[in-house]
Amino acid sequence: RALLAGHPAALSALAAMAASASRGSQPALAALVNASSEPAALEPLLAALPSLLPLAPSSGGICGVLANLSRDPGAAPRVLRALGPGAEPLLRALSGAQPPAELGAFLCNLSQVPEGRQILLDRSGAVVRRMLALVRWPQVEMRRGVVGALRNCCFQHENHEWLLSPDVDALPLLLLPLAGPEDLPEEEMEQLPVDLQYLPLEHCREEEPEIRKMLLETLMLLAATKPGRCHLRSQGSYLVLRELHTWEKDPEVLSTCEKLIQVLIGDEPEEGMENLLEVTIPEEMERCLRDLDREEERRRKEL
Repeated sequence: RALLAGHPAALSALAAMAASASRGSQPALAALVNASSEPAALEPLLAALPSLLPLAPSSGGICGVLANLSRDPGAAPRVLRALGPGAEPLLRALSGAQPPAELGAFLCNLSQVPEGRQILLDRSGAVVRRMLALVRWPQVEMRRGVVGALRNCCFQHENHEWLLSPDVDALPLLLLPLAGPEDLPEEEMEQLPVDLQYLPLEHCREEEPEIRKMLLETLMLLAATKPGRCHLRSQGSYLVLRELHTWEKDPEVLSTCEKLIQVLIGDEPEEGMENLLEVTIPEEMERCLRDLDREEERRRKEL
């Protein structure tokens, strides 16, 4: 792999073969996916992208190449520029009926840089709504990537009210993978968004602990602002988290769930400190909190 990545001419030849309709196109593309994980392959593969991008809407291999090339946040903007104005090949792949699972990792990588978040959070809402629809996609690779991308996008608190507004209505789609089919009292059920009420018995929570944790982290970010906290409370988020906490077995997910519950049921911060993403924590207190986290993790491991 490293040997191939160090030979630009060989990479160019493989790219030409992958873009053709020949019998060797798929093996060539598979070789490019492997080589693209090597730093030495970045420049020649960026140069070869124009010939490969027409395959993007349906090819998981091309999305795999793009994901590997964009892993480094320093390279991600260059990959995005190579896609052309508006990242049109990316949007074509995302809007397809069966987007490649490898697209998830590419979206997550792009969400690490401002240029990528600008594309994903375009105010038409088309991209972020499509990503939210993929949160329940069958392939775990896609789910992991889109949830990671949504979490990264939520670090920009100025977008929270828009994401929670009827224009996007992100909250029900983020809560649904965390919700179970538990039979709640009618007065509690009516507090939930309509899509979360009376879920069928066959409805299952997200099966991957890592993804459940990222969903909780996304909700935690949305709860960092006062309007976000108020919205989560008004939509019965606590009820979903309460049932999740009873069901959950993974220690890290449990800990994240407990922290989010505390944010929602706790007192509101003092005036001027409502945005938790902008609060500066004194160094001594931050060190104390880290020590408490480590102690809590140690106790959980001993259980």
